[in-house]
Amino acid sequence: MIDLNLGRFYGILDLGYVPPAEARRVAQEMIAGGVDLIQLRAKDWEPARILTLAADLHHTTAAAGIPLIINDHAEIARQIGAEGVHVGQDDQSVAWVREIAGGSCFVGKSTHSVQQAKIAVTEGADYIGFGPLFATPTKPDYVPIGLGDIREVHSAVPLPIFCIGGIKLHNLPQVLAAGAERVVIVSEMLQAPDIPLYIHSVRQLLNQHS
Repeated sequence: MIDLNLGRFYGILDLGYVPPAEARRVAQEMIAGGVDLIQLRAKDWEPARILTLAADLHHTTAAAGIPLIINDHAEIARQIGAEGVHVGQDDQSVAWVREIAGGSCFVGKSTHSVQQAKIAVTEGADYIGFGPLFATPTKPDYVPIGLGDIREVHSAVPLPIFCIGGIKLHNLPQVLAAGAERVVIVSEMLQAPDIPLYIHSVRQLLNQHS
C-alpha cells in the first residue's frame, strides 16, 4: 500500500480544462514538476472513453512511480490497475468502492465539514479531501467553508487530509498558515503557461511550511 502520508501536492487532471489529446502531455508536465499524486477527473464522460484514456495515462504515471486516482469509477480503476479511487458525498460507499476496485486500491473521499470528515474515517477511507476552502470554478455549486476548520479537522481525523477548493499561489500561504499540510490544486495549475514551474513554486511554499 502506498504511504499517502508522504504526499503533499495532489494534482487533478480535469478534462474540463484539458483537451483529451493533451492529457498525456499535461500528466508528464505534472510529474516533471513534482506532484505526488494525480487524479483523472472526467465528469460527464462515457465510461468507455474514460477507460481508454485512463489506461494510456496509467502507463505514464506508473513509469514515474506516481499513483493514479480515478474519480468515481471503481470498475475502471480495477480494469487498468490504478492505485486509487476518489468518491464524493453522493457517490457509492467507501466499502463498495473498495470491493469493486480491489483491496490494493486506496479510496479517498470528499468531505465538506469536520463531521463529514469524521464519518469518512468510520467508513474506512484512506484519505480525505477537505473543502472547498474558497470559491472555485471546478465546483461552482459548493459553498466555500473557509479556513477556520482546518486545524480542527487535522486534530479530529487520523488520516492524510488534502485541502482543496480555490487554492492558488497567492492564497496558499494563508492555507498553510491555517494548518493545512497537504493541498490539491486544479484550475490554476492546469492553466499555467509553465506547469512544471508552477508546481515547483507550490512545492517551495509547501517545503517552507514543512
